[in-house]
Amino acid sequence: MKQAIEEGFILDVLKTYTPVDSYYKLVKKIEDDPEFDAKKAKKKLRRYVESHDHAIRLKAEIMVDHFHEQVMSVGKIGGQARAMVVTSGIERAIQYYHAFRAYLAERKSPYEAIVAFSGEHEFDGVLVSEVTLNGFPSSEIATKIQQDPFRFLICADKFQTGYDEPLLHTMYVDKALSGVKAALSRLNRSHPDKTDCFVLDFQNNLETITYAFQDYYRTTLLAEETDPNKLHDLKKALDEAQVYTPEEVQQLVETFLGDTDREKLDPILDAVAAVYVFRLDEDGQVDFKAKAKVFCRTYNFLSSVIPYNNADWERLSIFLELLLPKLPKPREEDLAAGIVDAINMDSYRVEKRAAMKIALSDDETEIAPLPVEAAGKTFQPELDRLSNILRSFNEHFGTLFTDTDRVAQRIRDDIAPKVAADESYRNAQENTPHTARLAHDQALGKVMQILLMDDTQVYKQFMEKESFRRFVSDMVYELTNTAGK
Repeated sequence: MKQAIEEGFILDVLKTYTPVDSYYKLVKKIEDDPEFDAKKAKKKLRRYVESHDHAIRLKAEIMVDHFHEQVMSVGKIGGQARAMVVTSGIERAIQYYHAFRAYLAERKSPYEAIVAFSGEHEFDGVLVSEVTLNGFPSSEIATKIQQDPFRFLICADKFQTGYDEPLLHTMYVDKALSGVKAALSRLNRSHPDKTDCFVLDFQNNLETITYAFQDYYRTTLLAEETDPNKLHDLKKALDEAQVYTPEEVQQLVETFLGDTDREKLDPILDAVAAVYVFRLDEDGQVDFKAKAKVFCRTYNFLSSVIPYNNADWERLSIFLELLLPKLPKPREEDLAAGIVDAINMDSYRVEKRAAMKIALSDDETEIAPLPVEAAGKTFQPELDRLSNILRSFNEHFGTLFTDTDRVAQRIRDDIAPKVAADESYRNAQENTPHTARLAHDQALGKVMQILLMDDTQVYKQFMEKESFRRFVSDMVYELTNTAGK
């Protein structure tokens, strides 16, 4: 990477990396205090918060505003810059697509978004796909994004590895990234008019991204070779589990190589999967599946560089590749089920930190060989009371507002009524949503100036913190609209 950057073949995507911190507060809405698996519960709570419609809308507004005001207004790539939104899944991508469409229309933007994901997905009770949402075939996405009015490509595990688009200037990340899958590298393609690129990241931190890129910055050396003899041990252990017989392996592979219908493979695979469930306990299932995955990965790697003549290994590799998707996960009770139904989101805001250059170490790096040890294990739940889980969660991710309840009450009882009474804002509500929002923000500014006299703490946060200002504006706008209706 270092040499390629210095010689101008690619751009340094870490030069203006900007993390965005999320802050939120969750509250219990039930009287009881049930127990949940703390680790799983916190994952569900984070997913609930970050996929909440309010959070998606707020982040979409930040992305759209940034693109207009700090990418297009300064003519990045000669005014041809494009942006990619990297999401954590299909549901999230579709949410963002709708939020982008609504906000782009609201601010009368000349630009539009494209969504990219595989297959069909049910959203709000309707089966949707790329074609039904975008209005054109999936095969045209890569070409369409190069043409106006399309400027935003919202992706769920597509167009991230191997995607070569020099017009891509900005990336908005709302997905945990790791290793070589750190999709930020999609930005580094050079273009005659491209002098920089930009990353706004809502999920990862400096340490995560530095770790993902460090091994590939300078010379990368393999610490030691992958041991091919481990394949003997893995095959022996898999055979001894007695999940399958040699005859089943032979029959399945012959059927598969005979280019027959998939329907003829399923009965064999289903029979083996049934033995897997019946014969092995939970630990045994985890161990077998882990060893099967390692065997396939190691054999596929080694067979590409070593001319093996071992037909048994080849057959077993084919057999396991087809069998693995059929093996069910160990049945375990979801001890975090129902936690989302027991909580409400009290507040949510995001705060952009300053853009920064990530400095990678200028040393040669060693990377480990392909792992050939199976590392499957079962996890033990850690039960805790809902109140304790929420307290811990809020302490880690909670808002930085010094007195959230007091601020919220001040907004509801004092600020919102004064904004709603503003004559210019009342008149503007009869016009377009964008015009009404502009008038609202002007009215809010006047009310906050008056507030300076008796609540300097709230006024100071409003003037100094963009995220707090957006939080107050959104809350007041929602309250005044609700009151108007």
